[in-house]
Amino acid sequence: MRQGAGILIAGLMAGAGFASGTAVAASGKLVLYTSQPDKIAAETIAGFNKHEPQVEVEIFRSGTTEIMNKIEAELVGGAPHADVLFIADAVSMEQLKADGRLAAYPGADLRAFPAGTYDPDKTYFGTKLITTGIIYNTAAPFKPASWKDLLKPEAKGQVVLPSPLYSGAAAIHMAAIEAMPSLGTSYYMQLAANGADAAKGNGAVVTAVAGGQKMYGMIVEFMALNAKVKGSPVDFVFPSEGVSAVTEPVAILKTAHNPEAARAFVDFILSKEGQELAVAQGFLPARTDVAPPAGFPKPADLRIMPVDLAKTAADADLLKRQFSDLFGG
Repeated sequence: MRQGAGILIAGLMAGAGFASGTAVAASGKLVLYTSQPDKIAAETIAGFNKHEPQVEVEIFRSGTTEIMNKIEAELVGGAPHADVLFIADAVSMEQLKADGRLAAYPGADLRAFPAGTYDPDKTYFGTKLITTGIIYNTAAPFKPASWKDLLKPEAKGQVVLPSPLYSGAAAIHMAAIEAMPSLGTSYYMQLAANGADAAKGNGAVVTAVAGGQKMYGMIVEFMALNAKVKGSPVDFVFPSEGVSAVTEPVAILKTAHNPEAARAFVDFILSKEGQELAVAQGFLPARTDVAPPAGFPKPADLRIMPVDLAKTAADADLLKRQFSDLFGG
């Protein structure tokens, strides 16, 4: 999911504001850093601009890891640009919160959100449930059912996985796998020994598997399921051990230049309309009063592999080094 872009998208359609923390219409420029794919990010901003047409959204899009590197460089240089972050995982948000970089938003309307989907201090808010499972080409020699199936001799040299050096979801997934007693810290070593290759992000994984260059891959579910719907020769499984999950949280930086517009953006993303847009884009919503997309399981039916976010945040550099040593950087 890595591709840097600095594109300016201005809203063209007017509408009404939300009855939450931003009663007065917002205006001015809002700088958004996001890991959403370009098309989805553009749709998200267009939806927001229906309600806040006076806000001009400037977007920088890249993988979560690269966004974090960019923010860190800007903070060191004393010139942070972003107002809002909308990235893959809560681990990155935990790092920023620990450094005192996030602004609390007590007025966020969270009545339809389960307690575990947002920071109790209300500095960041999960907006979706994005799980990582196994994509496979329909011409593959077998249908996988377990993470251990990717270690089979028949899968040798036929597995591709996203890199935590670029993808926040991949970093969470590596931490979840290593924390599972039945998989553990040797799992990625075994993948490397079985000839697995790393791609920069989830987009490269679906391209490789759909194109037949690889038969199996680790990937976030919406990319695989959306590719299947569009006719790609792929399918997706939720492995028996469970799946890792990220929540694509949204947060406001303490250094935001336009906090009013930033709060308005958060309000839209958390609103029922914003969550219904996420469903239309092929995501599992975080709100309990919004139904999942067709073909997706109910969140309550998923087996989510536990992850200690604070520990993962502390171990992030170690995980990346381990991955780089095994698969290259």
